[in-house]
Amino acid sequence: MNIRLLSLIAVVLLPWAIRRRIYSGLFGYTIHPTARIGFSLVDADYVEMLAGSYIGSLTIIRNLEELSLGEDAGIGTFNWIFGYRSKFKKHFKQHPDRKSALRLGDHAAIVARHIVDCTDVIDIGEYSTIAGHRSQMLTHAIDFRENRQTCAPIRIGRYCFIGTGAILLKGAVIPDYCLIGAGSVVHKPLDEEAWVYAGVPAAKIKPVNKSLGYFIRKRGSVT
Repeated sequence: MNIRLLSLIAVVLLPWAIRRRIYSGLFGYTIHPTARIGFSLVDADYVEMLAGSYIGSLTIIRNLEELSLGEDAGIGTFNWIFGYRSKFKKHFKQHPDRKSALRLGDHAAIVARHIVDCTDVIDIGEYSTIAGHRSQMLTHAIDFRENRQTCAPIRIGRYCFIGTGAILLKGAVIPDYCLIGAGSVVHKPLDEEAWVYAGVPAAKIKPVNKSLGYFIRKRGSVT
């Protein structure tokens, strides 16, 4: 365990006003005055949190190269978010351009108790929600033919909803205005926006109307 990680662990329980100064001054994190981090471990080379963004308590974020939260974006409690920095050369040599990053657009949210593997980039678009509990996003897998680790980004568009217990595998792409049913598995790019997708693997169920309240809201939170 390196000194940097030990230092990040040591400051977790300090008052927020003190932690914020340490994160900015010692670790170079860019945190807006109205952004906030609860009692959580946040280990990333580059951190940017815009106005109103937040990370709840008891979330663990480890080994990321980039963590970006747009305005009023949020990561809730009890999430486990981990990466594999590109400087680690034991695996993924065939992916020299990969980046271990998690990016949330304005008003996007990862709610609570989710597992997020950021071996490669995960982009979550504006106003999209990783809802419920126990969903998994996994950007790496084993290529059994070649017997090696592989990875690919996961992209989630704007105004999407990912239901509880869903699994998004490497290479998954969710178009804008899509609803993913609870327990569904997405293992490839989906082909059309504004649809409900569900099942194992996820398939088209029915189109959705973009005029629904969820799709036209101006605040990320749903009251």
